[in-house]
Order: sequence, then structure tokens, then C-alpha cells
Amino acid sequence: MIVPFDYTYIEQVIGLWNNEAVNDGYKELTEQSFADIFLNNRYFKQELAFVLLESEQVIGFACGCTGDDLPLGDVAGYITCILVSSDWKTDNHYKQLLHALEQQFQLAGKKQADFLFFNPMHLPWYIPGTPKHEHNNAPGVPVDSALYAFLLEQGYIDRARQCAMYLNLAGFSIPENIRLKEEKAAAKGFTVGLFDANQYHGVQEMLEGLGNPLWLKEITESTANGVPVVIAACEGKAAGFAGPVIRQVSGRGYFAGIGVHPEYEGHGLGSILFFKLCEAFKNIGTEYMSLFTGRNNPALGIYEKAGFTEAKEFAIMRKEIF
Repeated sequence: MIVPFDYTYIEQVIGLWNNEAVNDGYKELTEQSFADIFLNNRYFKQELAFVLLESEQVIGFACGCTGDDLPLGDVAGYITCILVSSDWKTDNHYKQLLHALEQQFQLAGKKQADFLFFNPMHLPWYIPGTPKHEHNNAPGVPVDSALYAFLLEQGYIDRARQCAMYLNLAGFSIPENIRLKEEKAAAKGFTVGLFDANQYHGVQEMLEGLGNPLWLKEITESTANGVPVVIAACEGKAAGFAGPVIRQVSGRGYFAGIGVHPEYEGHGLGSILFFKLCEAFKNIGTEYMSLFTGRNNPALGIYEKAGFTEAKEFAIMRKEIF
């Protein structure tokens, strides 16, 4: 029997998560982290969370979210997770949870269901082969999971792949070829360093030129509030960015992204920015970096040259439900 989520089920849902989701690499949940990810999230709605019961015991859990202010939010509902106990893991049980979410999306006027990195409910996971180094968000469905195979059977399309990349910063240093690239850029009037309001200008204009509203918001706030950001500039005018430079409690280096304004492409600034970002993280005692990027993103080559290795692969998936 499938019923709407109720707060009385919290302990059982956490137990289910810690018995099952951890097998796909997700981080264990506590009452506090469950509340932080789900209940306290401003996009959480009880009508978009369900439990599957067998003799009053929780054997499944599913949660999604909607929001017109989210990217694609006017047409898409986001699926955060679908989880079934291994003792009851059948297509029928998966279907009950999946269809419950899809029906709620339809009632909300949505035309598609998405597994996508824009989902505001972030699920942390452990990077394989590390001492529980973690990434703060799963950008899609793990391609090696049972859920991925099930979703393909249910008509979900594998639209793109996201590569999760990892680097232990202990042995990181900027190689000579990047230093030489920086010298060549300097000869053309470019500088790369941490943002200083007395040295750099035009950051908002540069960000607007990149066309990413999330970067515009976060990097503008970071530079205004004194959070370090690596900036590339041409004679003082911002030409690109990487950052922000934030060491998380886990020891991970958090950053929103890297971008170079189209007007200044072709000078090697992307590579210089990223290597300087890694150096900035190491300088503040950051243990490791992790990030995800599209399989066909040219930046993948930059990450690999910096020593990053692929840790896990996720699928961006969608189904039309109208």
C-alpha cells in the first residue's frame, strides 16, 4: 500500500535509506541530515513524498519537488529519489512510487518528469575508493543502479551523461606548461588572481555575458561578501572566473564553476583559472576537490590535465507525462 509521507515514518525512512541507498554510494542519513535535505527544504511538499507500506512497515520511499522559479520549473517536476527495500525490490513496487510522483506532477500542471542537477534537494554521496570523501549533490541517476535500468523500461530517456571527477590535492602543483601559459597571457595584458575590488572591475558584466543565472547570483554575492573568487582580467576588466574558493567541513573544495567571457576566449584563460583555483584550495587546507561535468564538455580535458580522475557516472533522464 502506498500512502503520503507522514512525519511518523521518519525513523523508518532513514533506516530504509541507510540499508539500501548506501549500496548505491549515497551518504548515510541522520535525523538532522534528513531534515536538512528534505523537510527543511523550501521546495519540500508532503504531497510529493510517499512511503510504500507492507504490514505497517516502510519498504519504499519516494520524493520529488516542483517550483515555478526553478530552471524548467514551469514545465518540469523533479524526482529526487525512489527507494525500495531489497527484500521487496520488484518492478511493481518501483512503479507504484514512480507513478504516484508522476500523477502529482500532472496535477500541478507539469509536462515532464526530470532527474536533473537543478533539483534543489541535494543528495550527498561518497566517492569510491576514498576515505569517505563526499560530493554534495548527485546530478542524476547512477548508471550502475537498479533504478537506472528500471527507468529506461518505463520510458525515461537517457538525455546526457554527467561525469563525477575527483582530485586529492595533497600532491597538486601547477605544472610548468601552465606557468608558461600564464606568462604568455600576461604579455597580452591578462592577469589571474583572487578578486580584489581595488584591482578588478566589470565582474557583473562578465557574468551576464556568460548567460548562467546561477553563476550570476552566486559569484556576484561572493565578490560582494568577501568570499574568495579567482578572476581573470584584461587590464583590470574581468574576463573570466573560477570559484568561489570555499573549504567545506568535509574537507572538500566547493565551487560553482568556471567560465570565460566569449570576448576573451582563445587565450588559455580557462586552464589558467582552473589550475589557480586548485592552488587556492590547497593553500587554505582543502583536502580534495570533486565536481561533475558533461561527458562532452570541453572542460573535461582541463580537469584531466589537472590530475582529476572519473569517479562515477550519472544519467540525466526525462519522461514526458502529459
